[in-house]
Amino acid sequence: MLPSPHDDDASPGRRPEGPSGRPEAGPPSRTPRGSLSRSRARGGVSPVRRRMSLAAPAVAGMAAAVASALGTSLDIWTLPLTARIVVTVAAAALVGTLTWATATPHASGEGPRGPEGAPPPAELPPVIAHFTGRREILDELRHRFAERDGDAPLVVSLYGRGGVGKSALAARFAHEVIGDFRDGQLYFDLRGADGEARPQEVLAGFLRALGVRLTTDPGGLTELQKLWWTWTKDRRILILLDNAQNADQVKVLVPPEPRCAVIVTSRQPLFLRNRYDRQLGAFTEAQGVELLARLAGDDRIAADLDAALEIVRLCDRLPLAISICGGRLATRENWSLAELAGRLADERRRLDQLQVGREIDKSVRASLQLSYDDCTDIQRRLLRLLGLLTAPDVQAWVAGDLLDTSELDGADQLEALVDAQLAECSGTDATGHMRYRLHELVRLFAYELAVREEPEPRRLAAIERVLYGYRRRAEAAATDRWPQDWRRRGRRPGPSDGGAAAERQISSAGWFTAERLALLASVHQARAAGLWDLAWATGRAFCSLCHSLRAYWSDWRAVADIACEAAERTGDSRALGIALLERAAVAGGIGRYAEARADADRARELFDGLGETWWAARAMRTVGMTLFSEGNLDRAQGLLLAAVDAFKAEDDRWWQARTQRNLAELRLAQRRYAEARELLEDSLTAFQSGGNRYSEAQTQRVLGEVLAAEARRLLAAGDAMDAERRFVLAGNALRFAIRAFHDRNEEWEEARCLRAAGEIGDPQNGLQEYASVREAKETLAKLGDSWGVARTEMSEAGALARLGRQDEAVEGLRGAARHFAELGDRWWQARGLRTLSEVLLEAGRRAEAREPAAEALAIYRSLGNEAGMSRAQDVLERASRG
Repeated sequence: MLPSPHDDDASPGRRPEGPSGRPEAGPPSRTPRGSLSRSRARGGVSPVRRRMSLAAPAVAGMAAAVASALGTSLDIWTLPLTARIVVTVAAAALVGTLTWATATPHASGEGPRGPEGAPPPAELPPVIAHFTGRREILDELRHRFAERDGDAPLVVSLYGRGGVGKSALAARFAHEVIGDFRDGQLYFDLRGADGEARPQEVLAGFLRALGVRLTTDPGGLTELQKLWWTWTKDRRILILLDNAQNADQVKVLVPPEPRCAVIVTSRQPLFLRNRYDRQLGAFTEAQGVELLARLAGDDRIAADLDAALEIVRLCDRLPLAISICGGRLATRENWSLAELAGRLADERRRLDQLQVGREIDKSVRASLQLSYDDCTDIQRRLLRLLGLLTAPDVQAWVAGDLLDTSELDGADQLEALVDAQLAECSGTDATGHMRYRLHELVRLFAYELAVREEPEPRRLAAIERVLYGYRRRAEAAATDRWPQDWRRRGRRPGPSDGGAAAERQISSAGWFTAERLALLASVHQARAAGLWDLAWATGRAFCSLCHSLRAYWSDWRAVADIACEAAERTGDSRALGIALLERAAVAGGIGRYAEARADADRARELFDGLGETWWAARAMRTVGMTLFSEGNLDRAQGLLLAAVDAFKAEDDRWWQARTQRNLAELRLAQRRYAEARELLEDSLTAFQSGGNRYSEAQTQRVLGEVLAAEARRLLAAGDAMDAERRFVLAGNALRFAIRAFHDRNEEWEEARCLRAAGEIGDPQNGLQEYASVREAKETLAKLGDSWGVARTEMSEAGALARLGRQDEAVEGLRGAARHFAELGDRWWQARGLRTLSEVLLEAGRRAEAREPAAEALAIYRSLGNEAGMSRAQDVLERASRG
C-alpha cells in the first residue's frame, strides 16, 4: 500500500449544496484546526445571531407599537411634568434597546452585511476530491495571508502552464481561509464565454452578488468601478479570479479596501502591485504517483510501481494529464498500468489518450490550445516549428533560424513563448547562454499543428536551416579544438598566439559540452530526413570533438556509424575513408582492435586509391597503433616508422611529432628506454616551438612513464642513487602534465596522467601513488570510459601490491581481467592474468599462480604475440617449480 497523504495534501471534497444548487456558505468539510475560533473572533456569525438579524424588522415594529400604545393609552398631557418626562424616556429607551438588540450583526461590526439582510455571496468553486500535493506552496500562502496588513489589499498571483493545477490549488486554499472573509467570497472565470471576460461584466456580476440593484445604467466602467469601491469599503471579501490573461484585466477588479484579498490564476506572470507572484511547476514523480493512486487505487499502483512511474513521466508530470490517466484506469478495471503506459508511449496517440472531453479540464490538448490561441501569429509559427526539432533543448539562435530571421528577433519570440508558459528556460549552459525547451506534451501538440498547418517544403526548409547552423558551429568548434585533424599542417600559431589558441580549444570544449545532446539529436534528425551531406558533415565534427576529448564513447560510436552510412549513401570515397578512421579510433579506444584494424585498413586502401597521401599516412598510423594495442609490436613498429617518414614528406611536423611519440610508447613496451627518450625529446622540441601546449603535456606524460621505467630498472639493479634521480624526474614530468591538463579542464587526459603517476613505483611514495590511481579511476568512471577503468584497475592493483596489500591486489587483478574479457580486449585480458600470476607468486601462492599464467599463455598464443608468450611462459615455469 502506498503511504497515506499528509493532511495538507488531502482534499476536502465537494461541499453540500443548498436549495439553489450552489454550495452553502461556511467552512469546507475539513476545517483547519483553529479556523472556527478565528472566524468568531473576527466577526463570524453564529446561527442564533443570524436568526436574530432576520427577526429584527418584526421586533422593531413591535417596539414601536408598544411605545405608541403607551403614548395613546396614557393621557400623558394630564400628568405632571415629571411623570410625562419619565413615560416618554421609557418608551424611547424601549424602542432603542429593542432596535439595537435586533440590529444586523454588521451594524455592530460582528458579522456580514447585505441589503435587507441578504446572505453574503459564497461563490467559490468546490475543491476537487482528489486534490494532492502542493504542501510547500500552501504553507507559503498561509504565511502571506497571516501577515497581510497595510493600506492595500493582498493580491496573490498563481501562474503556470495549462493543466498544472493552478485553479485547483487556488480553490483549495480559498476554502481554507473562508472564515477570514465574513462578507463573502466572489469568483469569476476571466476566460469568459467568448475567450475574455470584459471588466464591466465582471464588476456587474460582483455587485449583483453583493445585493446591489443595478436598475439603471451605471454609466460605464469608471462608474461601475466607483460603485464597486463603495460597496467593498469596510468589508472583508475574498475574490478569486481564474484564468486571467493579462494584468490590465485584473487591475480594475482589485478593490482598494485593505481587508479584502484577491487570488488570481493565469498562464503567465502578471506583475501586479501589492502582489505575491508564485509559479506553479509540474508535480514531482512521487506526487504524480500519489495522485494516480488516489484515482486508480493504492493497491493497483503498488502492484506495478514501475509502470505507474512510467505513466507519470509520459504525462510530463502534469496534474491534468495524470488525472485523466487515473480516471481512465478507475473506469477500466481490466486495463493494466503497463497497457496504459504502452498506449502513452506512442507519441502519435499520446494526446488522444489524454483526453476524455473537449473541455479544458478534461483534455490536455484543449488546455494547450487555450495558451496557443493567446499567442501572436509569429509566436504560433515558432512553436509549431520548434515541435519539429528533436533536440532536448536549444540556444536562442535556433529560433532565429527556424523563423529565417535574426537571432535577436528569434530570441524575443522565444521569450514570449516562455511568458505564455509554452516554453521554459532550462538553465544557463557552459558557454553562458540561456537554453530553452518545450515541455514534452507541448512538443507533441506543436508537432501536430506543424504537420497540419505547415506545408512540407516549409517544414523541411526550417529544419535544414537549423541543422546547417549546427554543422557550421560544430565544424568551427572542432577546428579550433583540434586544427591538425582538419587540415594538413594544421594551424601554426606563433609564439604570441599560444595563449589564444589554448583559449579557443578550451571554449570549444565548453561549447561541445553545452551542445552535445542537441548536436547528437541533429545528426540523428539529418539521418532520419535523408539529409546525408548534413549527417556526414555534422557527424564528422562530432566525432572529431569526441576524439579530441576522449569522451562520450557510446555517442561517438553511434555517430561514427551514421557518418559511415551517410558517406556510403553519397558515394563519396574520401568522406567514407575519414568516417572509417573515426570509427576505428573509437573501436580501438574501447578495446575492439579487430574491428578498428579492419576499418583502418579499408580507409588506407581508399586513400591510396584516391592519391590522398596525407590521409593515407594517417590511416597507416592508425593501423600501426591498433597492431600495437593488440600486442603485435613488430608489425606495428614497421607501420609507425613508415608513417613518420610519410608525414615528414608531407612537411607536417605536428603529425610527425605525434607519431614519434606513439613510436616512443612502443619502444617503452620493448624496454628500449634510451630510444624512447630520444624520440620524445625531438617531439617535445616540435610541440614547444609550435606552441602546442596540449601536445607538449601529452608528451611529458609519456616521458614520465619512460623515466619511471628506467628508475625501476636501476633500482632492481641495485643503483638506488640513480634510481632516485630518475624517480624525481619522472614525478616532475608527470606533475607538469597533470597541472597543464587540470588548468585546461581536460579530465580524461588528466586521469591518464594520474594513472601514470600511480605506476611510477617509487618505494618512498607508495601512498601518494595509490591516491593518484584512485583519483584516476573515479574520473574515468565518471566519464564513462569502461576500458580506461579496467586499465586503471590494473594500476591500482600494482599500487596495492607495492604497499603489501596482496589480497586486495589479487582481487583487483581478477576484476580487471574479467572486465577486459567482457570488453573483448584479449591482449589486455592476457596481460592482466599474467600480472595476477606474478603477484600471486610474490605472495607465495604458487599453486594459485599456475592457472592464470596458463590462461594468459593460451591467449598470447592465439594472438600470435611472441613477446607475451615468452613472458607468460616464464611466469608459468616459475609457478610450476616444486
